Amino acid sequence: MFLLLTILLATLGVSSADENAVTCGSVIKIQQTDTGYFLNSETKNLNAGSGQQIVTFVSDAATHNTLWWVRPADHATPSSEYPAGATCRLAEPIKCGSLIRLTHQSTRRNLHSHKVESVLSKQQEVTAFGQGDGFGDGGDDWRVVCHDKYWMRGAPVRLQHKDTGFFLGTAKSLEFNRDTCGSHCPIMNHLEGFARKEEDSHSLLKTEMGIHISK
Repeated sequence: MFLLLTILLATLGVSSADENAVTCGSVIKIQQTDTGYFLNSETKNLNAGSGQQIVTFVSDAATHNTLWWVRPADHATPSSEYPAGATCRLAEPIKCGSLIRLTHQSTRRNLHSHKVESVLSKQQEVTAFGQGDGFGDGGDDWRVVCHDKYWMRGAPVRLQHKDTGFFLGTAKSLEFNRDTCGSHCPIMNHLEGFARKEEDSHSLLKTEMGIHISK
C-alpha cells in the first residue's frame, strides 16, 4: 500500500514542466541509475571507518529506510535571494546548483561525508550524521548538479559534497556479502555508498518516487 501511494504521488498528471521539479520539503527516494538500487540508511554501523550510522544502497524500493527529506543546507551564506542564509523554501523547486541537506526520514540523521576511507572501495566514506534531531554540521551539505533550471523528477542528477567536492555514488561490485562482510554481516546484500572525485556513471542518480509537495 505504501509503495502504491508513493508511486501515485510521484506520477499524478501535471501540466507545467516546473511542477515535475523536486521541491524543498519533499520526502523522496534516490535511485542510482546503473544499479537501480536506492539510497538507504539504518541504525546500524560497522566496526570500521568512523563508526557513524551506515549509508548504503538497497534493491528494495518499498522499505521506509530509503526515504530522505529535502531540506535547506546547514551552513549557507546569506544572499539577496535568501537573506537568512536558507538555500530553499518550503515547496519551492530546487534549482540546479543549489546546496541542500538530505535528512533520513526515520532516524533524522543527515547524509554526510568526510575524509575517512570507505570500507570496500577505499573511496570517501558516506554516513548519516547527527543526534537524530536533523541538526549536524557543514559536512551534511550537498550541491545538486543537474543541467536544467531545476532538479527534475526522473532526470539524471549528481550530488556533490560541498566540503570535499566528491560525488555520491555506488557500484554493483561493492556488495556486502559473506566474502566482504562475514557470515553475520548486518547489511547483507547492500551496496556500499561512497563519495569520489570522478564524475562518472557511478554517481548518476535520479528520483521519481516520494511524497512531493507543491504550492
